[in-house]
Amino acid sequence: MKPIHRALAALLVASSIGTLASGCSHKKDDGTAPAAQQQNLPALTIRDDTPDLMLTWIDDKGDPHVEIHPADVPAQGRALVRVVVADREDGTKDSFYVADLTHKGADGAYATETMSRRMWEAEIERRRAAYIARTAPPPPPVPTGAPGTPPPANGPGDKAPAGGLTVIIYGASWCRPCHEAQGYLKSKGIAVIMKDIEEDPGAATEMRQKLERSGQHGGSIPVIDVKGQILVGYSSGALDRALARAASGAGGPTGTVL
Repeated sequence: MKPIHRALAALLVASSIGTLASGCSHKKDDGTAPAAQQQNLPALTIRDDTPDLMLTWIDDKGDPHVEIHPADVPAQGRALVRVVVADREDGTKDSFYVADLTHKGADGAYATETMSRRMWEAEIERRRAAYIARTAPPPPPVPTGAPGTPPPANGPGDKAPAGGLTVIIYGASWCRPCHEAQGYLKSKGIAVIMKDIEEDPGAATEMRQKLERSGQHGGSIPVIDVKGQILVGYSSGALDRALARAASGAGGPTGTVL
């Protein structure tokens, strides 16, 4: 059985078990969106030289990463890759195209299958939960004595830069780091424009162009534009440094992979 088939089968079983265990606390299924069914998409095959692709793979931490060319997807993520074609609306709504890039046909093409958005998000959460279970430190000891004064929400160096700065975040609705980056910026008083690269093909093209101009070819989302400074991934420390440079007028077409 191929890795994609195994992943689909495992998710379907997990989804069915979750539905049975939910009892009466959830709305009764009216049959319009059964857990084990999805809308099959029209056939799609891709090749190593197919243009205008956005390929999303998931690492063992449950973090999504975006590449443009199949050859750029690392071995750890090739068995389950979400495929979006820039000029094709199919695969951008509730049903996704997924490919197993470890299996290439005799004609050099990779076949795709259909996976529901719910199953894709469930796979991300499954990997995150497994990673947290493996790496979570033991809980800290309960402090004794009178509780201390909690630290201020913002440290002395956390003031938002002046000048009406607006930061652009390219991401997706299911991308947790994208929303974390948005929340962090808003907590510092920074205006944020969120662009969904799945719902808006123009945003995906814009993101790819900025990555290429900054000498980058892909990486994890979000991709964040801070006055021309292109950050790939979310790190509060890297954001603070980029905001400080922007405040000093030192922004520009630079690239940073976090």
